[in-house]
Amino acid sequence: MQISDIETQLKELGQGATEAIAIAESLEKLEDLRISYLGKKGQVSKILGAMGKLSPEERPKVGAIANEVKQAIQTNLDEKRSNLQAAEIAAQLEAETLDVSMPGVNRSQGKIHPLNGLIDRALDIFVGLGYTISTGPEMESDYYNFEALNTPPDHPARDMQDTFYLPDGNLMRTHTSSVQIRYMEKQEPPIRIVAPGRVYRRDTVDATHAAVFHQIELLAVDEGLRFSDLKGTIKEFLRQMFGDLPIRFRASYFPFTEPSAEVDLEWNGKWLEVLGCGMVDPNVLQVVGYDPEKYTGFAAGFGVERFAMVLHQIDDIRRVYASDLRFLQQF
Repeated sequence: MQISDIETQLKELGQGATEAIAIAESLEKLEDLRISYLGKKGQVSKILGAMGKLSPEERPKVGAIANEVKQAIQTNLDEKRSNLQAAEIAAQLEAETLDVSMPGVNRSQGKIHPLNGLIDRALDIFVGLGYTISTGPEMESDYYNFEALNTPPDHPARDMQDTFYLPDGNLMRTHTSSVQIRYMEKQEPPIRIVAPGRVYRRDTVDATHAAVFHQIELLAVDEGLRFSDLKGTIKEFLRQMFGDLPIRFRASYFPFTEPSAEVDLEWNGKWLEVLGCGMVDPNVLQVVGYDPEKYTGFAAGFGVERFAMVLHQIDDIRRVYASDLRFLQQF
């Protein structure tokens, strides 16, 4: 093969490469062209394979031409690559451009669950009356749930059909009164606390009952507290919660209070039982090391779900646990 033939092939290859690179439409296609022309087994290498037939004097000249062709091809590849990359970026920016004139996508705003909202509202009232929020464990011992609260061993509340007993001898608390005992063991009077939380009872689940529900209880212990102080506190709480409505106190019984009372509220022409209360039994004060001759106290508690059913006119307690957006969006 003559040197002129190799020169001609290299020049024609360079021209063909320039034309092919110019019409490449993607970076993938451009990479294929690079491999086809400049790769180890590419077209330039194949042509240069004939240099072995040239004389030593002719080879440098062909090598110089080959370098010019490869450099030209590489320059064209680099320029085309830059152009294609810029075009891709421009297309991406165009696709991601925000049209502020387009209507927005409606995303519903989250709201507080009716039970959580009512708990927050009740706690705000009690905090405003000078009470401190206190909490305790949901899994309790018999001592804190019953014994320390003056609940006799034969009391019906201890029965298996009323309490969730655990294999280790503990139980799921049946009221948040256990929080009161734990708090009094660590604090000296005067104290004023409000204890919110979940409680558990082996109850039939129906429109007005649930096995897991929420309670809020309050406790005040100080020198000279009387039943009139309890009545005043409850009246003010119910006034802020329900409005200025008639209420009445009915004599009742709880193991940890004496005297005890149920409180009714006249709502839409009917008397509704809303909470229980009473003066702390002296035996409870003695258990935690308080002198019942010096200190007196009062306590009260209510079910959050019952309040929610009254305030929001809910006909079935199970609705508040169903996570039905059609129901929750009403609040």
